[in-house]
Amino acid sequence: MVFESLSEKLQNALGKLKGKGKLSEKDVDLAMREVRLALLEADVNFKVVKNFIRDVKERAIGDEVMQSLTPGQHVIKIVNEELTKLMGDKESKINFASSPPTVILMCGLQGAGKTTTTGKLAFNLKKQNKRPLLVACDIYRPAAIKQLEVVGEKAGVPVFSMGNKHNPVDIAKAALEHGKKHGNDVIIVDTAGRLHIDEDLMKEIEEIHEAVNPNEVLLVLDAMTGQDAVNVASSFDNRLGISGVVLTKLDGDARGGAALSIRAVTDKPIKFVGMGEKLDQLESFHPDRMASRILGMGDVLSLIEKAQSSIDAEKAVELEKKIRTAQFTFDDFLDQLEQMKNLGPLDQIMGMIPGMNSKALKGLDVSDKDILRIEAIIKSMTKKERQMPEIIDSSRRKRISAGSGTSVQEVNKLLKQFRETKKMMKKLADMEKSMKKKGKFGFPFF
Repeated sequence: MVFESLSEKLQNALGKLKGKGKLSEKDVDLAMREVRLALLEADVNFKVVKNFIRDVKERAIGDEVMQSLTPGQHVIKIVNEELTKLMGDKESKINFASSPPTVILMCGLQGAGKTTTTGKLAFNLKKQNKRPLLVACDIYRPAAIKQLEVVGEKAGVPVFSMGNKHNPVDIAKAALEHGKKHGNDVIIVDTAGRLHIDEDLMKEIEEIHEAVNPNEVLLVLDAMTGQDAVNVASSFDNRLGISGVVLTKLDGDARGGAALSIRAVTDKPIKFVGMGEKLDQLESFHPDRMASRILGMGDVLSLIEKAQSSIDAEKAVELEKKIRTAQFTFDDFLDQLEQMKNLGPLDQIMGMIPGMNSKALKGLDVSDKDILRIEAIIKSMTKKERQMPEIIDSSRRKRISAGSGTSVQEVNKLLKQFRETKKMMKKLADMEKSMKKKGKFGFPFF
């Protein structure tokens, strides 16, 4: 789960204030001491922590909180607002040129995931009806050009390449002319990974910058590098004037130091975050939503957006009818699992639900592996068995378990869960009908 360690510690520290009818300055001091330790352990820049604690404390011991009927909730609200402010207040979007093409220069250290991120960004922009062109300017890393071509093919986006014998500055210039001729309204330049202390390579990227005059300079950083990511961002900003940051591997970062420090130290926004390896797992960064997730308040807006882009509305309406008439089958069950997988990893989805903090997730007994196992069992059934699971006797169960590589007990468990789910969904549908409330969409479940 994103920021799991930090999230758990902050929720524990602030949770102690919730039940208090009145707060003293000492109560606030104790809570802030725990918050300070949690942020420092998460590798947040110490100056950022110092200023954050000062701002929260100033507001928390004010008259508005002390005279409130729910002072503990008020302090949590203040922490939420200050966390949001720390990460940039609101979403920062791509600055598109008034007259195309928009040029985006990608830069960063080696191994940060820059080439993959370049492909993800192109895929993201293509969904917004843009016509991106990827430019292969990394002539140093073996197979870097080939990697960009593979990523570009998966994203359905063209790649401009002149091989590794030409100067990256000349490649970038030629790509700009090529893009203008072929109607590409966004040109994304993938450059070689370089250390910010490598003078020759830093000079080269400055020359590329001068040649293409980009509208955006996006620095790609590995979220797990922690506080050092801030030093890298500052160095690249001094040389290039970066316009924003893309944090990769945020799904594997339990601490969160980079995300909480970069904006405050460099005054540059986090524009995107990488939440997985798939092309569609590059997300716009929303500071307010991330602050809510860190404090266990969920991220319902992102969950709704994911559902709207991943769930087939027509299938959902059809499913609702089947549930109402008790015609729900294993084929429908399998279809819902497929749609749920499109939403992303289960722990990320559950983390967007308010109150579903890291402790609650530890008790969750349905993992992505469980979903794959369920799929294997259902796909080992015949068409008739999926439609009429009541005909599955002991011999059929043995055959299904052998075909799916699972045990008979696991098959029995799934059949029981299916019966119970079917009954529950029918009850919910009847209840909804009796209350005369009709929803627009069905929801995936397991």
